[in-house]
Amino acid sequence: MRPAATRPPIASTLYLAFELGNSEWKLAMTTSIDRAPLLRTIPARAVKILETEIERARVHFGLPATAEAQSCYEAGRDGFWLHRYLVSRGIGNSIVDSSSIEVNRRRRRTKTDRLDACKLVTMLMRAEAGEKKVWSVVRVPTMAEEDRRQVHRELLFAKRDRGRHTNRIKRLLANHGVPLQKLHELPTHLATARLWDGSPLPPLLSARLEREWATVGDYTTRIRALKQERRDLLKTTDDLRLRRYGSSTSSAASGSTAPGSTSWSSSPGASSGIVGKRAASPGSPTRITRAAISSTNKGSRKRGIGGSGPLPSTRPGRGSAFSPRASLRAGIRRNSGMGTAACGKSGSSLWRGSS
Repeated sequence: MRPAATRPPIASTLYLAFELGNSEWKLAMTTSIDRAPLLRTIPARAVKILETEIERARVHFGLPATAEAQSCYEAGRDGFWLHRYLVSRGIGNSIVDSSSIEVNRRRRRTKTDRLDACKLVTMLMRAEAGEKKVWSVVRVPTMAEEDRRQVHRELLFAKRDRGRHTNRIKRLLANHGVPLQKLHELPTHLATARLWDGSPLPPLLSARLEREWATVGDYTTRIRALKQERRDLLKTTDDLRLRRYGSSTSSAASGSTAPGSTSWSSSPGASSGIVGKRAASPGSPTRITRAAISSTNKGSRKRGIGGSGPLPSTRPGRGSAFSPRASLRAGIRRNSGMGTAACGKSGSSLWRGSS
């Protein structure tokens, strides 16, 4: 009998790794690294057989029927339903980000193929033992959160599919040497378009283009309905951040600006020429125009202030018009004599919004 100091710890947890496929699942189950995994293959999505195999594995490794079980599988097409099922049966589960799994860098290859179940269960035991950099675990959303994504994802797919049809229309016309300046003029353009020799478009080509254009119209109607449905969902959500975003999108769709926000205007006459100047009515939003910034930069360069930088970006964050770095690139110097007098007030209003 071994002394107590060298006696191996008694295993009390069953570790399970899935290798998910469309027609079958491969399972690898073990209790410790020094024991060979028990491999099983079951039909895909056969949860009753899965429970039976787990019970058999507990008996095989000498674990009690109430022993803890930890499982994992790679994130992919199967989504989160298996995770919710395992958790409901008292089995802990982790969904692993495939791109975060370590691979052999001997040939500097990327991790593109699925890991086998034996390797995955070994990494599961390392992660459960406390190793931090084994992999990254995916956050599992609730059913309501997952269902809320459907409208936005359908909108993205609808826009992508409409773009495919519009590109196909342009490609078919370019294949016959027929230019198309504006896509919305296609119905009238088909009747007046001529080939290189002055002949009209072939009849079958014209019929195909008309069908493609009808499909584009259907997608456009669908996209408008999805955008409206998304705005309605954002207004009724319990998340304050999403509700604020919904109000801003609805105001942008109606052509107005949300209170307290800052917007760009590309028309030269939309501003009085002073960057960040507020409107006469109290509580109106600050409007910053590209023409005003451009004129301010030109004036600073004429006075030798050194405003040779590019126009500030409209995107928030680093390098935007609301950061001190953007003020330096735009020719606004906080302590440069004439530059302070000419641009100090307007420059400070860029990131403070003060008049």
